[in-house]
Amino acid sequence: MTERAHLAVVGAGPAGLAGALAAADRGVRVTLVDAAEQAGGQFYRQPARALGARRPEALHHQWRTWRRLREGIERHIAAGRITHLTDHHVWAVQRASDSSFTVYALRGPAEEEGATVRADAVLLATGGYERVLPFPGWTLPGVVTAGGAQAMLKGALVLPGRRVVVAGTGPLLLPVATGLAAAGARVAALVESAAPVALLRGAPALAAEPGKLAEGAWYAGQLMRHRIRTLSRHSVVEAHGTDRLTAVTVAALRNDGRIRPGSARRISCDTLAVGHGMLPHTDLAETLGCTLSGPTGTAVRVDDEQRTDVPGVWAAGETTGIGGAALALAEGHIAGRSIAARLRGVAPDPRSWAASARARARLRRFFAALEAAYAPPAGWADRLTDDTVVCRCEEVTAGAVRTAARSLGAGDLRTVKLFTRAGMGWCQGRMCAPAVAGLTGCPLTAGRRPFARPVPLGVLAALPDD
Repeated sequence: MTERAHLAVVGAGPAGLAGALAAADRGVRVTLVDAAEQAGGQFYRQPARALGARRPEALHHQWRTWRRLREGIERHIAAGRITHLTDHHVWAVQRASDSSFTVYALRGPAEEEGATVRADAVLLATGGYERVLPFPGWTLPGVVTAGGAQAMLKGALVLPGRRVVVAGTGPLLLPVATGLAAAGARVAALVESAAPVALLRGAPALAAEPGKLAEGAWYAGQLMRHRIRTLSRHSVVEAHGTDRLTAVTVAALRNDGRIRPGSARRISCDTLAVGHGMLPHTDLAETLGCTLSGPTGTAVRVDDEQRTDVPGVWAAGETTGIGGAALALAEGHIAGRSIAARLRGVAPDPRSWAASARARARLRRFFAALEAAYAPPAGWADRLTDDTVVCRCEEVTAGAVRTAARSLGAGDLRTVKLFTRAGMGWCQGRMCAPAVAGLTGCPLTAGRRPFARPVPLGVLAALPDD
Protein backbone atom coordinates (compact mmCIF):
# COMPACT_ATOMS: atom_id res chain seq x y z
CA MET A 1 0.00 0.00 0.00
CA THR A 2 1.34 3.44 -0.90
CA GLU A 3 -0.41 6.62 0.16
CA ARG A 4 0.63 10.24 0.02
CA ALA A 5 -0.12 11.98 3.31
CA HIS A 6 0.73 15.37 4.72
CA LEU A 7 1.50 13.88 8.13
CA ALA A 8 2.28 10.35 9.24
CA VAL A 9 1.79 9.72 12.95
CA VAL A 10 3.50 6.59 14.23
CA GLY A 11 1.71 5.34 17.33
CA ALA A 12 -1.92 5.69 18.41
CA GLY A 13 -1.42 6.16 22.14
CA PRO A 14 -2.20 9.42 23.96
CA ALA A 15 0.57 11.44 22.25
CA GLY A 16 -0.19 10.16 18.76
CA LEU A 17 -3.93 10.66 19.11
CA ALA A 18 -3.55 14.18 20.47
CA GLY A 19 -1.11 15.08 17.70
CA ALA A 20 -3.30 13.62 14.97
CA LEU A 21 -6.36 15.47 16.28
CA ALA A 22 -4.59 18.82 16.62
CA ALA A 23 -3.22 18.57 13.07
CA ALA A 24 -6.47 17.32 11.52
CA ASP A 25 -8.47 20.04 13.29
CA ARG A 26 -6.33 22.52 11.34
CA GLY A 27 -6.85 20.98 7.93
CA VAL A 28 -3.90 18.57 7.74
CA ARG A 29 -4.48 15.15 6.21
CA VAL A 30 -3.14 12.54 8.61
CA THR A 31 -2.25 8.87 8.36
CA LEU A 32 -2.22 7.29 11.81
CA VAL A 33 -0.10 4.13 11.79
CA ASP A 34 -0.31 1.75 14.75
CA ALA A 35 0.54 -1.87 15.55
CA ALA A 36 -2.60 -2.53 17.60
CA GLU A 37 -6.04 -3.48 16.34
CA GLN A 38 -7.57 -0.50 18.15
CA ALA A 39 -6.33 2.95 19.05
CA GLY A 40 -5.40 3.80 22.62
CA GLY A 41 -1.87 2.56 23.21
CA GLN A 42 -0.99 0.89 26.48
CA PHE A 43 -2.66 3.49 28.67
CA TYR A 44 -6.02 3.36 26.85
CA ARG A 45 -5.69 -0.28 25.79
CA GLN A 46 -9.13 -1.62 24.88
CA PRO A 47 -10.49 -5.17 25.19
CA ALA A 48 -10.70 -7.05 21.91
CA ARG A 49 -14.04 -6.34 20.26
CA ALA A 50 -14.86 -10.05 20.07
CA LEU A 51 -14.91 -10.20 23.88
CA GLY A 52 -17.95 -7.92 24.03
CA ALA A 53 -16.87 -6.15 27.22
CA ARG A 54 -19.88 -4.49 28.81
CA ARG A 55 -18.03 -1.96 30.98
CA PRO A 56 -14.52 -1.35 29.61
CA GLU A 57 -14.46 1.97 31.48
CA ALA A 58 -14.06 0.00 34.72
CA LEU A 59 -10.47 -0.78 33.69
CA HIS A 60 -9.48 2.84 33.06
CA HIS A 61 -8.91 6.22 34.58
CA GLN A 62 -9.51 9.32 32.48
CA TRP A 63 -12.27 7.57 30.52
CA ARG A 64 -13.83 10.89 29.50
CA THR A 65 -10.53 11.97 27.98
CA TRP A 66 -10.30 8.71 26.05
CA ARG A 67 -13.87 9.06 24.80
CA ARG A 68 -13.16 12.59 23.60
CA LEU A 69 -10.05 11.42 21.74
CA ARG A 70 -11.85 8.45 20.21
CA GLU A 71 -14.83 10.51 19.06
CA GLY A 72 -12.54 13.13 17.54
CA ILE A 73 -10.55 10.53 15.63
CA GLU A 74 -13.73 8.84 14.40
CA ARG A 75 -15.14 12.18 13.25
CA HIS A 76 -12.02 12.95 11.20
CA ILE A 77 -11.93 9.41 9.78
CA ALA A 78 -15.52 9.82 8.59
CA ALA A 79 -14.61 13.17 7.01
CA GLY A 80 -11.59 11.67 5.25
CA ARG A 81 -9.02 13.78 7.08
CA ILE A 82 -7.53 10.89 9.07
CA THR A 83 -6.69 7.43 7.79
CA HIS A 84 -6.14 4.94 10.62
CA LEU A 85 -3.96 1.97 9.68
CA THR A 86 -4.30 -0.70 12.35
CA ASP A 87 -2.12 -3.81 12.65
CA HIS A 88 0.73 -1.96 10.90
CA HIS A 89 4.08 -2.59 12.57
CA VAL A 90 6.53 0.14 11.57
CA TRP A 91 10.10 -1.08 11.08
CA ALA A 92 11.75 2.01 9.57
CA VAL A 93 11.19 5.64 8.53
CA GLN A 94 13.33 7.07 5.74
CA ARG A 95 13.88 10.69 4.75
CA ALA A 96 14.30 11.30 1.00
CA SER A 97 16.41 13.90 -0.74
CA ASP A 98 13.28 15.98 -1.44
CA SER A 99 12.62 16.11 2.34
CA SER A 100 9.62 13.79 2.10
CA PHE A 101 9.36 10.66 4.24
CA THR A 102 8.52 7.02 3.70
CA VAL A 103 7.18 4.97 6.59
CA TYR A 104 7.77 1.26 6.16
CA ALA A 105 5.51 -1.19 7.99
CA LEU A 106 4.59 -4.85 8.18
CA ARG A 107 0.87 -5.42 7.86
CA GLY A 108 -1.23 -7.97 9.72
CA PRO A 109 -0.71 -10.22 12.75
CA ALA A 110 1.80 -12.39 10.86
CA GLU A 111 3.86 -9.30 9.90
CA GLU A 112 4.73 -10.79 6.53
CA GLU A 113 3.23 -8.24 4.12
CA GLY A 114 4.93 -4.92 3.46
CA ALA A 115 3.22 -1.52 3.45
CA THR A 116 4.47 2.02 2.89
CA VAL A 117 3.10 5.47 3.70
CA ARG A 118 4.57 8.61 2.14
CA ALA A 119 4.33 11.88 4.03
CA ASP A 120 5.62 15.42 4.21
CA ALA A 121 6.18 15.26 7.98
CA VAL A 122 6.37 12.59 10.66
CA LEU A 123 5.30 12.58 14.29
CA LEU A 124 6.99 9.83 16.30
CA ALA A 125 4.76 8.81 19.21
CA THR A 126 6.23 5.37 19.76
CA GLY A 127 5.89 5.26 23.55
CA GLY A 128 8.15 3.34 25.89
CA TYR A 129 8.88 -0.14 27.10
CA GLU A 130 9.47 -1.67 30.52
CA ARG A 131 12.84 -1.81 32.20
CA VAL A 132 13.49 -5.44 33.14
CA LEU A 133 15.99 -6.25 35.88
CA PRO A 134 16.68 -9.97 36.39
CA PHE A 135 16.93 -11.92 39.63
CA PRO A 136 17.28 -15.63 40.42
CA GLY A 137 14.16 -17.44 39.18
CA TRP A 138 12.81 -14.62 37.01
CA THR A 139 12.52 -16.90 33.96
CA LEU A 140 9.96 -19.19 35.64
CA PRO A 141 6.50 -19.38 34.07
CA GLY A 142 4.29 -17.15 36.17
CA VAL A 143 6.75 -14.27 36.32
CA VAL A 144 5.51 -11.44 34.08
CA THR A 145 6.20 -7.73 33.78
CA ALA A 146 3.88 -5.32 35.54
CA GLY A 147 2.85 -3.83 32.20
CA GLY A 148 2.31 -7.31 30.78
CA ALA A 149 -0.10 -8.16 33.59
CA GLN A 150 -1.95 -4.91 32.98
CA ALA A 151 -2.13 -5.60 29.23
CA MET A 152 -3.59 -9.06 29.85
CA LEU A 153 -6.27 -7.56 32.04
CA LYS A 154 -7.15 -4.59 29.83
CA GLY A 155 -6.78 -6.24 26.44
CA ALA A 156 -7.88 -9.82 27.06
CA LEU A 157 -9.93 -9.50 30.28
CA VAL A 158 -7.93 -12.29 31.88
CA LEU A 159 -5.97 -12.48 35.10
CA PRO A 160 -2.33 -13.58 34.93
CA GLY A 161 -2.95 -15.68 38.06
CA ARG A 162 -5.10 -16.04 41.15
CA ARG A 163 -2.57 -15.17 43.88
CA VAL A 164 -0.28 -12.37 42.77
CA VAL A 165 2.68 -10.46 44.14
CA VAL A 166 3.29 -7.07 42.49
CA ALA A 167 6.87 -5.90 42.93
CA GLY A 168 9.61 -3.57 41.73
CA THR A 169 9.46 0.20 41.84
CA GLY A 170 7.52 3.04 40.27
CA PRO A 171 3.99 4.47 40.12
CA LEU A 172 2.84 1.81 37.62
CA LEU A 173 2.73 -0.75 40.43
CA LEU A 174 -0.28 0.99 42.00
CA PRO A 175 -2.76 0.64 39.10
CA VAL A 176 -1.49 -2.88 38.41
CA ALA A 177 -2.02 -4.06 41.99
CA THR A 178 -5.39 -2.37 42.47
CA GLY A 179 -6.60 -3.32 38.99
CA LEU A 180 -5.80 -6.99 39.51
CA ALA A 181 -7.44 -6.96 42.93
CA ALA A 182 -10.59 -5.30 41.60
CA ALA A 183 -10.79 -7.95 38.88
CA GLY A 184 -10.75 -10.78 41.42
CA ALA A 185 -7.10 -11.67 41.98
CA ARG A 186 -5.74 -12.06 45.49
CA VAL A 187 -2.84 -9.61 45.66
CA ALA A 188 -0.68 -11.06 48.40
CA ALA A 189 1.68 -8.09 48.57
CA LEU A 190 2.81 -4.90 46.86
CA VAL A 191 6.60 -4.88 47.19
CA GLU A 192 8.09 -1.43 46.54
CA SER A 193 11.86 -0.92 46.74
CA ALA A 194 11.61 2.86 47.21
CA ALA A 195 11.03 4.42 50.61
CA PRO A 196 8.11 6.86 51.08
CA VAL A 197 10.55 9.44 52.45
CA ALA A 198 12.22 9.59 49.02
CA LEU A 199 9.17 11.44 47.70
CA LEU A 200 9.79 14.29 50.14
CA ARG A 201 12.90 15.36 48.23
CA GLY A 202 10.70 16.29 45.27
CA ALA A 203 7.89 17.79 47.35
CA PRO A 204 7.71 21.20 45.56
CA ALA A 205 7.36 19.62 42.11
CA LEU A 206 4.91 17.02 43.39
CA ALA A 207 2.78 19.61 45.20
CA ALA A 208 2.39 21.55 41.95
CA GLU A 209 0.21 18.72 40.61
CA PRO A 210 -2.64 18.32 43.13
CA GLY A 211 -4.58 16.17 40.69
CA LYS A 212 -1.77 13.63 40.65
CA LEU A 213 -1.55 13.69 44.43
CA ALA A 214 -5.31 13.06 44.65
CA GLU A 215 -4.88 10.14 42.27
CA GLY A 216 -2.17 8.72 44.51
CA ALA A 217 -4.44 9.10 47.54
CA TRP A 218 -7.20 7.28 45.66
CA TYR A 219 -4.86 4.37 44.97
CA ALA A 220 -3.87 4.29 48.63
CA GLY A 221 -7.54 3.96 49.50
CA GLN A 222 -7.92 1.12 47.01
CA LEU A 223 -4.96 -0.70 48.57
CA MET A 224 -6.71 -0.50 51.95
CA ARG A 225 -10.05 -1.50 50.49
CA HIS A 226 -8.62 -4.64 48.93
CA ARG A 227 -6.42 -5.31 51.98
CA ILE A 228 -3.24 -5.34 49.94
CA ARG A 229 -0.19 -5.50 52.18
CA THR A 230 2.42 -2.92 51.14
CA LEU A 231 6.08 -3.61 51.85
CA SER A 232 8.04 -0.42 51.28
CA ARG A 233 11.82 -0.49 50.99
CA HIS A 234 11.63 -4.20 50.12
CA SER A 235 12.66 -6.15 47.04
CA VAL A 236 12.08 -9.59 45.55
CA VAL A 237 15.39 -11.44 45.79
CA GLU A 238 14.36 -14.82 44.37
CA ALA A 239 11.45 -16.59 42.68
CA HIS A 240 10.83 -20.25 43.53
CA GLY A 241 9.31 -23.15 41.64
CA THR A 242 10.08 -26.07 39.37
CA ASP A 243 7.72 -26.06 36.41
CA ARG A 244 6.16 -22.73 37.36
CA LEU A 245 6.22 -20.09 40.07
CA THR A 246 5.07 -21.16 43.55
CA ALA A 247 6.55 -18.49 45.82
CA VAL A 248 8.90 -15.52 46.06
CA THR A 249 11.37 -14.43 48.71
CA VAL A 250 11.33 -10.75 49.59
CA ALA A 251 13.67 -8.88 51.91
CA ALA A 252 14.04 -5.42 53.39
CA LEU A 253 16.64 -3.07 51.95
CA ARG A 254 19.15 -0.95 53.83
CA ASN A 255 19.82 2.63 52.79
CA ASP A 256 22.68 1.47 50.54
CA GLY A 257 20.32 -0.88 48.69
CA ARG A 258 21.74 -4.06 50.19
CA ILE A 259 19.65 -6.71 51.91
CA ARG A 260 19.02 -6.24 55.61
CA PRO A 261 20.22 -9.45 57.33
CA GLY A 262 17.46 -11.59 58.78
CA SER A 263 14.65 -9.77 56.96
CA ALA A 264 13.91 -12.35 54.24
CA ARG A 265 10.41 -13.79 54.09
CA ARG A 266 8.70 -16.19 51.70
CA ILE A 267 5.33 -15.37 50.12
CA SER A 268 3.30 -18.02 48.31
CA CYS A 269 1.97 -16.96 44.91
CA ASP A 270 1.34 -18.26 41.41
CA THR A 271 2.16 -14.97 39.67
CA LEU A 272 4.75 -12.26 40.12
CA ALA A 273 4.15 -9.00 38.24
CA VAL A 274 7.41 -7.09 38.42
CA GLY A 275 8.56 -3.78 36.92
CA HIS A 276 11.28 -1.19 37.47
CA GLY A 277 10.03 1.74 35.45
CA MET A 278 10.16 2.39 31.72
CA LEU A 279 12.55 3.49 29.00
CA PRO A 280 11.75 5.54 25.87
CA HIS A 281 11.26 3.68 22.59
CA THR A 282 13.68 5.45 20.23
CA ASP A 283 14.49 2.95 17.47
CA LEU A 284 12.79 4.89 14.67
CA ALA A 285 14.21 8.20 15.86
CA GLU A 286 17.71 6.72 15.89
CA THR A 287 17.47 5.45 12.32
CA LEU A 288 16.44 8.94 11.23
CA GLY A 289 19.46 10.44 12.98
CA CYS A 290 17.59 12.24 15.76
CA THR A 291 19.74 13.24 18.71
CA LEU A 292 19.06 11.54 22.02
CA SER A 293 19.38 13.33 25.34
CA GLY A 294 17.78 13.28 28.78
CA PRO A 295 19.31 12.21 32.09
CA THR A 296 20.34 8.82 30.69
CA GLY A 297 20.83 9.82 27.07
CA THR A 298 18.03 7.50 25.97
CA ALA A 299 15.23 9.97 25.12
CA VAL A 300 14.63 11.87 21.89
CA ARG A 301 15.67 15.51 22.19
CA VAL A 302 13.00 18.02 21.14
CA ASP A 303 12.57 21.79 21.21
CA ASP A 304 9.63 23.79 22.54
CA GLU A 305 7.56 22.79 19.48
CA GLN A 306 8.38 19.08 19.99
CA ARG A 307 10.61 19.19 16.88
CA THR A 308 13.62 16.90 16.73
CA ASP A 309 16.84 18.11 15.13
CA VAL A 310 15.90 16.27 11.90
CA PRO A 311 13.82 18.64 9.73
CA GLY A 312 10.27 17.41 9.29
CA VAL A 313 10.34 15.05 12.28
CA TRP A 314 8.48 15.75 15.53
CA ALA A 315 8.34 13.50 18.61
CA ALA A 316 5.96 13.42 21.58
CA GLY A 317 5.08 11.24 24.53
CA GLU A 318 7.23 8.65 26.25
CA THR A 319 9.77 8.60 23.42
CA THR A 320 10.94 12.05 24.58
CA GLY A 321 11.06 10.97 28.23
CA ILE A 322 8.82 8.89 30.48
CA GLY A 323 6.05 11.05 31.90
CA GLY A 324 2.64 9.41 31.71
CA ALA A 325 -0.51 9.99 29.68
CA ALA A 326 -1.24 13.59 30.68
CA LEU A 327 2.23 14.75 29.63
CA ALA A 328 1.95 12.76 26.40
CA LEU A 329 -1.36 14.47 25.60
CA ALA A 330 0.15 17.91 26.14
CA GLU A 331 3.21 17.15 24.01
CA GLY A 332 1.12 15.60 21.26
CA HIS A 333 -1.20 18.60 21.14
CA ILE A 334 1.73 21.01 20.86
CA ALA A 335 3.35 18.87 18.14
CA GLY A 336 0.12 18.70 16.11
CA ARG A 337 -0.37 22.47 16.19
CA SER A 338 3.27 23.07 15.29
CA ILE A 339 3.11 20.62 12.38
CA ALA A 340 -0.08 22.16 11.01
CA ALA A 341 1.51 25.60 10.94
CA ARG A 342 4.85 24.45 9.53
CA LEU A 343 3.18 22.50 6.73
CA ARG A 344 1.35 25.69 5.75
CA GLY A 345 4.69 27.45 5.61
CA VAL A 346 4.05 29.80 8.52
CA ALA A 347 5.71 30.14 11.90
CA PRO A 348 3.43 28.79 14.64
CA ASP A 349 2.24 31.03 17.44
CA PRO A 350 3.26 29.51 20.81
CA ARG A 351 0.44 31.43 22.47
CA SER A 352 -2.00 29.03 20.79
CA TRP A 353 -0.71 26.17 22.92
CA ALA A 354 0.25 28.14 26.05
CA ALA A 355 -1.96 26.06 28.36
CA SER A 356 -0.45 22.82 27.06
CA ALA A 357 3.05 24.26 27.42
CA ARG A 358 2.40 25.15 31.06
CA ALA A 359 1.06 21.67 31.73
CA ARG A 360 4.08 20.18 29.97
CA ALA A 361 6.51 22.12 32.16
CA ARG A 362 4.73 21.16 35.39
CA LEU A 363 4.42 17.50 34.45
CA ARG A 364 8.04 17.24 33.35
CA ARG A 365 9.12 18.54 36.76
CA PHE A 366 6.65 16.20 38.46
CA PHE A 367 7.93 13.11 36.70
CA ALA A 368 11.56 14.11 37.15
CA ALA A 369 10.89 14.07 40.89
CA LEU A 370 9.17 10.68 40.61
CA GLU A 371 12.03 9.26 38.58
CA ALA A 372 14.51 10.29 41.25
CA ALA A 373 12.36 8.79 44.01
CA TYR A 374 11.68 5.52 42.19
CA ALA A 375 15.16 4.72 40.92
CA PRO A 376 15.99 0.98 40.92
CA PRO A 377 17.63 -0.02 44.22
CA ALA A 378 21.40 0.21 44.39
CA GLY A 379 23.14 -3.13 44.64
CA TRP A 380 20.54 -5.15 42.74
CA ALA A 381 23.20 -6.48 40.35
CA ASP A 382 25.29 -7.79 43.23
CA ARG A 383 22.45 -10.13 44.19
CA LEU A 384 22.53 -11.99 40.87
CA THR A 385 24.13 -15.40 41.07
CA ASP A 386 26.51 -16.26 38.22
CA ASP A 387 24.02 -18.82 36.84
CA THR A 388 21.15 -16.28 36.66
CA VAL A 389 20.09 -15.84 33.04
CA VAL A 390 20.38 -12.21 31.97
CA CYS A 391 19.74 -12.40 28.22
CA ARG A 392 16.83 -14.78 27.73
CA CYS A 393 17.01 -14.77 23.94
CA GLU A 394 20.58 -16.10 23.87
CA GLU A 395 20.57 -17.69 27.37
CA VAL A 396 23.56 -15.63 28.53
CA THR A 397 24.19 -15.75 32.26
CA ALA A 398 25.31 -13.07 34.69
CA GLY A 399 28.58 -14.96 35.12
CA ALA A 400 29.35 -14.72 31.39
CA VAL A 401 28.61 -11.00 31.38
CA ARG A 402 30.83 -10.42 34.41
CA THR A 403 33.65 -12.36 32.77
CA ALA A 404 33.38 -10.22 29.64
CA ALA A 405 33.80 -7.05 31.71
CA ARG A 406 36.29 -8.15 34.35
CA SER A 407 38.49 -10.62 32.51
CA LEU A 408 38.11 -9.69 28.85
CA GLY A 409 38.05 -5.92 29.29
CA ALA A 410 34.66 -5.13 27.72
CA GLY A 411 33.90 -1.50 28.49
CA ASP A 412 30.68 -0.88 26.55
CA LEU A 413 27.49 -2.73 25.71
CA ARG A 414 28.52 -3.47 22.13
CA THR A 415 31.74 -5.18 23.20
CA VAL A 416 29.90 -7.22 25.82
CA LYS A 417 27.46 -8.21 23.07
CA LEU A 418 30.30 -9.37 20.81
CA PHE A 419 31.91 -11.41 23.60
CA THR A 420 28.76 -13.02 25.01
CA ARG A 421 25.92 -12.66 22.43
CA ALA A 422 23.87 -10.78 25.05
CA GLY A 423 21.57 -8.60 22.96
CA MET A 424 21.88 -10.56 19.70
CA GLY A 425 18.49 -12.26 20.04
CA TRP A 426 14.97 -11.43 18.91
CA CYS A 427 14.59 -8.36 21.12
CA GLN A 428 18.02 -7.00 20.08
CA GLY A 429 18.94 -6.07 23.63
CA ARG A 430 15.84 -4.05 24.46
CA MET A 431 15.10 -6.28 27.45
CA CYS A 432 18.60 -7.22 28.64
CA ALA A 433 20.55 -4.01 27.97
CA PRO A 434 19.67 -2.36 31.33
CA ALA A 435 20.73 -5.52 33.16
CA VAL A 436 23.98 -5.84 31.21
CA ALA A 437 24.75 -2.18 31.88
CA GLY A 438 24.10 -2.62 35.60
CA LEU A 439 26.26 -5.73 35.82
CA THR A 440 29.22 -4.26 33.97
CA GLY A 441 29.05 -0.60 34.92
CA CYS A 442 28.83 0.34 31.23
CA PRO A 443 26.63 3.33 30.34
CA LEU A 444 23.16 2.41 29.07
CA THR A 445 23.45 3.78 25.57
CA ALA A 446 20.89 3.37 22.81
CA GLY A 447 21.90 0.87 20.14
CA ARG A 448 21.30 2.30 16.67
CA ARG A 449 19.70 -0.30 14.42
CA PRO A 450 18.68 -0.06 10.75
CA PHE A 451 15.39 -1.84 11.49
CA ALA A 452 13.13 -1.37 14.49
CA ARG A 453 11.86 -4.95 14.25
CA PRO A 454 12.66 -8.15 12.33
CA VAL A 455 11.68 -7.90 8.66
CA PRO A 456 11.12 -10.86 6.26
CA LEU A 457 13.62 -10.98 3.41
CA GLY A 458 10.72 -11.12 0.94
CA VAL A 459 9.48 -7.74 2.13
CA LEU A 460 12.93 -6.22 1.67
CA ALA A 461 13.32 -7.79 -1.77
CA ALA A 462 10.00 -6.31 -2.91
CA LEU A 463 11.06 -2.73 -2.11
CA PRO A 464 11.96 -0.40 -5.02
CA ASP A 465 15.66 -0.10 -5.78
CA ASP A 466 15.78 3.44 -4.37
